[in-house]
Amino acid sequence: MNDCAFCLIVAGAAPATMVYSDDAVCAFLDIRPITRGHTLIVPKVHATELDDLDPDLGARMFRTGHRLARALRVSGLASDGANLVLNDGTAAFQTVGHVHLHVVPRKHGDKLTFAKGFLLRRPHEPNSTAAAIRAGLTALDQSEAEGAQG
Repeated sequence: MNDCAFCLIVAGAAPATMVYSDDAVCAFLDIRPITRGHTLIVPKVHATELDDLDPDLGARMFRTGHRLARALRVSGLASDGANLVLNDGTAAFQTVGHVHLHVVPRKHGDKLTFAKGFLLRRPHEPNSTAAAIRAGLTALDQSEAEGAQG
């Protein structure tokens, strides 16, 4: 194992508030969120930048981001939209050397709150936030299952 912060989280050797995990990716709350529910999706295998990332794994990350963005809309956080952002390399403001996709919940009219969040970046009730996101994912699963039956 290397000393990459995200590899340590993936291995369970560093703390994180996890909201989703499968065999290829995991998603956890950003410790310096811009908005409540700001989540990071990382591949479970280390890739420093996009050049190091398998394109299929990148697609899997984006599919997970898409699903989380949808879950945020139906969760108790009730976002109106989301920014999905991947900063590739230090020139693009990547601060952790492990590819990660940001899912940042947004609400209509939140420009000032969003700007303030960029400056302050403080946690927002991580346990209840993660629970709300997980509930949103469960609601999506149930809705999709009902749609498949009917």
